[in-house]
Amino acid sequence: MSRAIRIQAHGGPEALELVELPVGEPGPGEIRIRHHACGVNFIDTYQRSGLYPMPMPLALGMEGAGVVDAVGEGVTHLAVGDRAAYASQPPGSYCESRVMPARCVVRLPDAISFEEGAAMMLKGLTVQYLLRRTQPQGGLQPGDFVLWHAAAGGVGLIACQWARAMGLQLIGTAGSDEKCELAREHGAAHVINYRRENFVERVREITQGQGVKVVYDSVGKDTWDGSLDCLRPFGLMASYGNASGAVPPVNLGTLAAKGSLYVTRPTLFTHLATREGTQAMADELFAMVTGGQVKIRVDQRYALADAAQAHRDLESRRTTGSCILLP
Repeated sequence: MSRAIRIQAHGGPEALELVELPVGEPGPGEIRIRHHACGVNFIDTYQRSGLYPMPMPLALGMEGAGVVDAVGEGVTHLAVGDRAAYASQPPGSYCESRVMPARCVVRLPDAISFEEGAAMMLKGLTVQYLLRRTQPQGGLQPGDFVLWHAAAGGVGLIACQWARAMGLQLIGTAGSDEKCELAREHGAAHVINYRRENFVERVREITQGQGVKVVYDSVGKDTWDGSLDCLRPFGLMASYGNASGAVPPVNLGTLAAKGSLYVTRPTLFTHLATREGTQAMADELFAMVTGGQVKIRVDQRYALADAAQAHRDLESRRTTGSCILLP
């Protein structure tokens, strides 16, 4: 048996309940992992609330790190006793132990702690596929301007560092002077407090009227229109989250009028569809962390039983860096 967090129906943080669930043995292509730490991400709140409808009852969580304690038939890249981490479907990482598909689980380097592993997989792989695989026409070169919303969050702080390593001029937005300073410390070339400044006007000022090549936007509804106005002609709008609500239907004529813009709505799990692809992305992420270009910041730690409070803090934007649960 394993203590786990699940919901019986979509709802607010109060819907999260601590239960005991059977774990069982791994089948073909599966492993059993005992968690040392579990990641908390905005996608978990979308699944809980029903923004992303899911079948019930639902065990939550997409990210974790721990030790493999059983391996199913056909699994050759992991062995019992391996330190491991993952960002993976199906949900269920908010628990002490689980059986899950081995495809998206990778060995965790000894130089990276379990807490860092649980805090970095979903967020770090998100930054990898955005900055390295979701690029505007002509790609990204050193000196290019990019706009990154929520730059002081778990994904944002990794992005600030990774962008600096690529030589990019990352313009980061955040909701307080303290969060802006945090983004700057982690590599943002410019920061904008969107509660005090008009981010469209500031982006135009910073880029001398040219606009940015790409906007990476996890906020959604509240920043959509302004983000389009920050793009240069042929710029790319990469909308990868809905923290403020879903983006309304898009009028394609608007993209023409604003400069032949490109729009994409990518997801991490499309990029993690194969074990080989997952391993290649993880290898690049691990190299950035062990090489010192990216440091993983864990600012909030909660007991497993306090998962509801973690969701409240995340949704109220009281957090910085990454949040983890400790089973």
